[in-house]
Formats: sequence, structure tokens, C-alpha cells
Amino acid sequence: MEKRDNILFSDTFDVKDVDKGGKKFDRISRIDGRSQTHDMSLILDINSELYPVDAGDKFKLTLASTLSLTDAGGKDNAAAAVFGKGEANWRSYINGDERSLADDYDYVMFGRVYRYDDDSGSKVSAFVSFGGLLMCLEGDIRHLQNFVVGDSVYLLVKGI
Repeated sequence: MEKRDNILFSDTFDVKDVDKGGKKFDRISRIDGRSQTHDMSLILDINSELYPVDAGDKFKLTLASTLSLTDAGGKDNAAAAVFGKGEANWRSYINGDERSLADDYDYVMFGRVYRYDDDSGSKVSAFVSFGGLLMCLEGDIRHLQNFVVGDSVYLLVKGI
């Protein structure tokens, strides 16, 4: 797979635990996971009615700045214009013929980076809110250096 500028992070995660402290909401589960390649830890709130997850499951998680399948830098590219960096206008393509990154995944959310902690040396944490569903991704600074507070992020999940 080619490297795209819009992909901020991608890895396969093993679900270690679901709702560790007890279920707080009917339709929401909190996933505790560990990545297979980059040694990252993940805590993610997910709508369990839309995408049910159990301990022991595996999924591919991708975080992207756009849903464009091409480099978002080209000015003449129509897809890049529609799925421009930081724009949440995916709704216009729900019934259209244009393909996006979301077509290859089972579960997609749109949110914003609201906190980035880099106090503990080479280990950092990126916090993203997806309309109240929260994510904390923690690990080596090399894998999270493209996250900036206030930036828009698409979370894409595909079961394995």
C-alpha cells in the first residue's frame, strides 16, 4: 500500500478488554486495545450497536486527515477539493458515485484533536473527541507527531 499524506496513523489492534470498569451507557462500549506493529495503546469509545466488539477481536484502525483516495495537495483534483484537509463534507458523497477512503472500512467517525500530551519524553498521548465519543492513543512520538490540537481527524475501523 502506498503512503498517503492524509493517513496520520494506521495499525492493527488486538482488543484486550471491553468496558473494563463496567458498562456506563447502553449503546457505547469502551475498548482497551494494543497495536501489533507500533506498540501503541488505545482507549476508544465506540457505538456498540453499529460496530459490536468483543475482547480478543482484531481490527485495523486508520486515522486520516481527509477521506480522499488521492493526495489532497493537487489543486486540479476534484476529489481533493471535496475532501479537502479538515473539511467535514463527507455527506455529499453518501449517495454519489465517487469513492472515498471510508468505502474500505466498516465503521467511520469524524472528530477533532482536543489534547496532545508530550510530557513524558518519547511517549506521547493524542486525545480525539468524536462528538462525545473519546479516543486516547498513546505511544512513541514518531507515530503521533502529525497530530495537532484543533485538527480534524477521521477514524476508520475494519474488522479482521
